[in-house]
Amino acid sequence: MNNKLTRYLLDLLYPTRCILCRRPIAPGRPDICSACQDAINRPPSSGRKGDFFSRCVSAVYYEGSIRDAIRRYKFDGVRAYAAAFGEQVAACIYENEDLEYDILTWVPLASGRRWRRGYDQTELIAREAARRLCRKPIPTLKKRRGVRPQSKSGSPEGRRANIAGAYAVLNPSVIRGKRILLIDDIITTGSTLSECAKTLLLAGAEEVVCATLASTR
Repeated sequence: MNNKLTRYLLDLLYPTRCILCRRPIAPGRPDICSACQDAINRPPSSGRKGDFFSRCVSAVYYEGSIRDAIRRYKFDGVRAYAAAFGEQVAACIYENEDLEYDILTWVPLASGRRWRRGYDQTELIAREAARRLCRKPIPTLKKRRGVRPQSKSGSPEGRRANIAGAYAVLNPSVIRGKRILLIDDIITTGSTLSECAKTLLLAGAEEVVCATLASTR
């Protein structure tokens, strides 16, 4: 049986589904159907500001079917969603033409959590976004200690305390004097992005701007 026939039969038996509404769509990689695309509520292009990053833009709000899809991606091992999520982030960055940067990078997982999950969900999104933007993603940070999940850290103060000192720069010479675009999956209080941005700035980065797949309201 040739590859084309095999693919055709698989598409009949296991049709590609929209990652949000789960309805079948045209065969191919996991994606978001046009109806769901049109229904997405998008945050303002002005973005949000943090203690150490000058701006953070986000592709979607973390709610409803988007939230459910992100949770499947992060916790149920559905890593194939990275392509569709990376496309959303790339479109958000592209639409914000004034978002200037020299280096595209991401917020890394701790090694233990990455090993248990099998992948770093934010790295995959960043690499997919970078591919669409014709940029080379560069790792700049490592998480030098595991911390309690931010979602379980309570207040903004608790989140800041939980994440303080958790990151280190891999190679300061790479980022010195550079404008950094830092990608993460979700922004809630901004504590994680602020801690990463502070670490980059202290190591010599000129400025840090951020982009996330999703933002809480």
